[in-house]
Amino acid sequence: MKRSKRLKSQDEKFDKTKAYSLEEAIAMLKESQVKFDAGIELHLNLGIDPKKSSQLARGTIVLPHGTGKTKRVAAFVSEAKQTEAKEAGADIVAGDDEIAKIKETGKCDFDVAVATPDMMKKLGPIAKTLGQQGLMPNPKTDTVGEDVKRMVTELKGGKIAFRNDDGGNIHILVGRVSFEPAQLIANITTATEAIRKARAAEVKGQYITNIVVSSSMGPGIRIALSA
Repeated sequence: MKRSKRLKSQDEKFDKTKAYSLEEAIAMLKESQVKFDAGIELHLNLGIDPKKSSQLARGTIVLPHGTGKTKRVAAFVSEAKQTEAKEAGADIVAGDDEIAKIKETGKCDFDVAVATPDMMKKLGPIAKTLGQQGLMPNPKTDTVGEDVKRMVTELKGGKIAFRNDDGGNIHILVGRVSFEPAQLIANITTATEAIRKARAAEVKGQYITNIVVSSSMGPGIRIALSA
């Protein structure tokens, strides 16, 4: 694939064989020449066997400065919890009617969903649809519980879920180029620490084997593992 002049120019600004400090990498990312507020992504490779369920890395992170992207949150709650969900900022307060609509159309007009325990059995008819789109509420990602206000508020404020892919990698949106360097550093540090804490007891040897940060449509910059 032919590389654009912009990408070639960016490649020339750093040494691909070198691992930079987080501060150096952020400074280079903020020199991005794209004409939009590019997202900043964190990519980690883990020393796990992704074929073993006991070694999988998954969890949630509350980024101190959010991601810069507003999420549409759906709250599957009983009638008694609807007011709480609305006041917390849920974009969709979902009940039986919304479940029937999703079952009929197979479409979901939201980015993340939470549910109260009593609603989980009602999600059965659309569980496959939600699961295929990565939207099924799950206690392991803290999207099932009675405290609807907390769940919705945290998600609207920048809480994200992570899970390794089949290659043992984790990819996370951690902000925008327009963020202050200190904000990006705080978000990346928080995310990296949360992933370290998700290490399964069965995993031996080096856990995080590679860390890369990149901007949308930009090259990846390797970060020193001590960062």
